[in-house]
Amino acid sequence: MNFEIISEITDIEIIAVGSGIRDIARLRKQYGQGRWRKLKGIAILRLANGRIRCAEIHCEGTTEGFPLSSVFISKLKTEQIKNLSFKE
Repeated sequence: MNFEIISEITDIEIIAVGSGIRDIARLRKQYGQGRWRKLKGIAILRLANGRIRCAEIHCEGTTEGFPLSSVFISKLKTEQIKNLSFKE
């Protein structure tokens, strides 16, 4: 990844389930069976160049306490965040 998630992921929504996920075969082969979901949410990221931005991210995971796989930025907000009020 060329970014680091530095906040909680908020506004999480399920956008695809099971066979509705394009890469479901790869996910099952690499991570095993499970109730796979494709999720989207909002998070604050630190980009590779050091800038901190708010972005919509997409990822896949299961309902059984999953590690997130294939996390990527869907929409990067244009404004830069300056005054952060959370602990890293």
